[in-house]
Amino acid sequence: MKSLRVLLFALFVVGCLGGCSSVYYSALEKVGIPKREVLADRIEESQEAQEEAKEQFSSALEQLLALSASDGGDLKLHYDRLSTELDRSEARASAVRERIAAVRDVAEALFDEWERELEQYTSASLRQRSADQLHTTRRRYDRLVLLMQRASDRMEPVLGTLRDQVLFLKHNLNAQTIAGLDSTVSDLETEVGALIADMEKSIREADAFLADWTGGSN
Repeated sequence: MKSLRVLLFALFVVGCLGGCSSVYYSALEKVGIPKREVLADRIEESQEAQEEAKEQFSSALEQLLALSASDGGDLKLHYDRLSTELDRSEARASAVRERIAAVRDVAEALFDEWERELEQYTSASLRQRSADQLHTTRRRYDRLVLLMQRASDRMEPVLGTLRDQVLFLKHNLNAQTIAGLDSTVSDLETEVGALIADMEKSIREADAFLADWTGGSN
């Protein structure tokens, strides 16, 4: 956003009028921030959230690996660290979902507006050019949000595995249980690897979308 003053103004308006998205976007446009700029900002924020989630899920996997490799030392310390990694992973996953929802919200508002404004053209050729660009942009956006959602969906199986392990270890923290973690760790390594690959693909697609999006206009 352009300045803290502008952001605070927009938040104030939203707070006063109940947080309606259309009111929020109208308030931003009144101070010179169009929906296309909001969309670009939110896509960048979703990229940042995915990068942070990638690092966090890798950290959680590393902690489970450390626990499985423990030679019988302070198991409680390892368990506490794994529990903390789970909490942080939950928070990062929640942030990714929120960022994707925010992207969807402004994108739908933008595309709806763009569609309505096609009727305002008096030039048939310009109307068709704008309609073609809308179609192309919407198709690129649909691919982007599909990849973002696919990466987000992959987080839940990983979180499920971590939750199960933390819950089970809470009441079964002993050398025998730790010795049985090998298969779980192997499965989790596969799941985290797939998750990271999907997130990196999503992030690359966002880079490509933004490169085209910020270089054109509707």
